[in-house]
Amino acid sequence: MAIRFRMEVLMRTFHTVHERVLDVPAGRPGALMDRLAAADDPLWPAPAWPALRFDRPLGARAEGGHGPIRYAVDAYEPGRRLRFRFTALWSGFHELVVEPMGPDRCRVRHRLEVRPKGRMRWAWIFVFRPLHNALFDELFDNMQRAATGSLPRPVRWSPWVRLLHRLLWERPRRVPMPAGARLAQEAFGRVDFADAFQVRLHPAMPQDPDAWRAVFSSPPRSIRALFALRQALVGLVGIRPDTRGDVFPVLARREGEILLGADSGHLDFRISLLSADRRLTLTTVTRLNNRRGRLYFAVVRRVHPFVIRTMLRRTHRELALGATPGARAAAAPGPAG
Repeated sequence: MAIRFRMEVLMRTFHTVHERVLDVPAGRPGALMDRLAAADDPLWPAPAWPALRFDRPLGARAEGGHGPIRYAVDAYEPGRRLRFRFTALWSGFHELVVEPMGPDRCRVRHRLEVRPKGRMRWAWIFVFRPLHNALFDELFDNMQRAATGSLPRPVRWSPWVRLLHRLLWERPRRVPMPAGARLAQEAFGRVDFADAFQVRLHPAMPQDPDAWRAVFSSPPRSIRALFALRQALVGLVGIRPDTRGDVFPVLARREGEILLGADSGHLDFRISLLSADRRLTLTTVTRLNNRRGRLYFAVVRRVHPFVIRTMLRRTHRELALGATPGARAAAAPGPAG
């Protein structure tokens, strides 16, 4: 295996080249390339990266892209060459080429040329370029694994890429309580507080709401600190500290939805996890029981959206990272294929 990466800056035009030599006939990676953006695409490293989508089957004049990066197919030679022209953010192109090097060997090359202007030039240097390189390193890993059946040394993200990926990850959206969240709607006769946050699900991600109970199993350090502060302060309003931790029992189930929650002297709450239409919605409903509950919740409701958004976003990202072609291959028993 040989991997070569070259980058140069010339007259404000940025060039990158990724190459990998594979000891297989060119037809094998070529056939994999032809499945880009298809439902069974084995190469594109979604859902850890924005999904690659086009407005029609892969071919000349198809338009689409991934995330904010938009492009159109300029040229397509099945099994051999695929060239895209950028249509937003900057001008330029990128292309993927499979070159035979004999009956049982080939070179796969990805070449990119962009001409960003103004401040976008610095965004390319410090943000888009490192993310682009990491994405195509993963794509080449997926191609090598699928074409040859093995991948001795997967490429690892740099600390800068890990930081960018974490910072730029999709944030949950606040939404109205879904009509499908029947368990949440029927939880209490009187509701004193309710909200809902939603994330999109890539088809490869877990659709079973039980998988999303992980939202509460390993909160980030900032949230653990808030929980510890809560435990230290609740006694000031006459509330006994919670010894249950943050693992909530499942109280009810229906198709696509589970209901978690607990009752306390000062308040009762329910959390619905609803998976529907390739979206996961976390709904919280609360019933306040007395003056202590109202005092307590007057403070908690200020930080509640931050806590839920942070934990849901973290779980969304972790489940996405575990659902890429590479992660699924690593978790599968036996040799990759």
